[in-house]
Amino acid sequence: MEIRANNSGIRQISPYGDLEGRLTEDRNDVFCFSEEKIKKQRIVVLGGGESGVGGAILAKKKGFDVFLSDFSEIQPKYKTMLIENGIEFEEKQHTEEKILNAREVIKSPGISETAPIIKKIKEKGIHIISEIEFAGRYTNAKMICITGSNGKTTTTMLIYHILKNAGLNVGLAGNVGDSLALQVANKNYDYFVVELSSIQLDNMYDFKADIAILLNITPDHLDRYEYNFKYYIDSKFRIIQNQTPSDIFIYWSECPTIKEELEKRNINSTRLPFDYEKREKNNAYIENGELVINTANNTFRMPIGELALEGRHNIHNSMSAGLAANALNIKNDKIREALSNFEGVEHRLEYVASVRGIKFINDSKATNVNSCWYAVQSVKTPLVLILGGTDKGNDYSELDNIVREKVHTIVCLGADNEKLLKHFSGKVRNIYDTHSMKEAVNIAYKSANKEETVLLSPCCASFDLFENYEDRGRKFKNAVKQL
Repeated sequence: MEIRANNSGIRQISPYGDLEGRLTEDRNDVFCFSEEKIKKQRIVVLGGGESGVGGAILAKKKGFDVFLSDFSEIQPKYKTMLIENGIEFEEKQHTEEKILNAREVIKSPGISETAPIIKKIKEKGIHIISEIEFAGRYTNAKMICITGSNGKTTTTMLIYHILKNAGLNVGLAGNVGDSLALQVANKNYDYFVVELSSIQLDNMYDFKADIAILLNITPDHLDRYEYNFKYYIDSKFRIIQNQTPSDIFIYWSECPTIKEELEKRNINSTRLPFDYEKREKNNAYIENGELVINTANNTFRMPIGELALEGRHNIHNSMSAGLAANALNIKNDKIREALSNFEGVEHRLEYVASVRGIKFINDSKATNVNSCWYAVQSVKTPLVLILGGTDKGNDYSELDNIVREKVHTIVCLGADNEKLLKHFSGKVRNIYDTHSMKEAVNIAYKSANKEETVLLSPCCASFDLFENYEDRGRKFKNAVKQL
């Protein structure tokens, strides 16, 4: 057994360190095993992208015996980082004898739980964690963590913008920015703003968010959760695990799924709910055309017309960001300034150009149905909608009413559009089957009328035709510029 010293005395913990349950709230705990013993402990990292390489570099700096394995080819920039840090690695294969002798495995979020190597690791009883979980062990920085089916990136970037604007020493991590582990290895921040997907949350156990934000929960990534919505919900709620009454939980009070779950769960943290409507329990709401944040220690008001982000869903994002800033005692004038001059997020309702009176909007980051619904709802003109990609178990019926109301043409863009074509045929005037961005944009342009909008809001993941949603968004913008 390992021994840990903390402010309340000496306690025993498991052979994996503090992995099977948080035994103390003190983040200044000192592990009492020797440096020599650490060096004998083997960490295997699966995945050679941003997350995996960051985890490997941190593990190396902490004295572990590190090996990284990726079943695909590793990008040149990440190979260079591994070589410069003296980390052994392999690509295009998983050598079992080099993996199954690990003390612990750091798994990149993109690797499925059903992958053969993961099954073998579990059979050996080797503990699997995320890069976020590993990085959290080596920093005392306050963690402001954001999850939700929609709005994560915008809210994360907005909170980071507010904290930077207020002069705080803050890092940006998770699904945006450099990996948390890489920043913990190389920098010394007082705060981290961390965007967390459900897949990242799945392999987190002792990590604790000082401020946890749950924006909403609608079906997404069901292909990763055996098409069981409950499993996905449980993953999202892991963001509040380990929280205490001194920690903050910010959430949308009128999200049907969140409301139902809160009735079932014992929440230890201090709640700060928000909603568009003013209700007695809400700490943020709209009143007389103003965004109001009302907490025990402060009241903040700002006309919604002065917010940089437009649309009802973005007001929710501004509310949650304002509540987080308020909880960190940032002054009202700094919050107001940042909420008014924030420039938004690339690939999220991003205006690209107007061509002969037709507006083009890039919402490539809309990788689920609910996100697409919000995008269509935010457009004030009739529109041509570009949909498609890798289906994640989507139920497109949520879009039916708003598509009938606002969309006259759907352009399906994907390797296999059969499901989309079958669902939307007869619901719009025109529907097209395309397999390249250039083809999709050209058809959308020809289908749109002056003073209408072409909206790329795919509902689906991008991996059938593109490297990722950023690649899809960039190719959309390039195709528009070529018109």
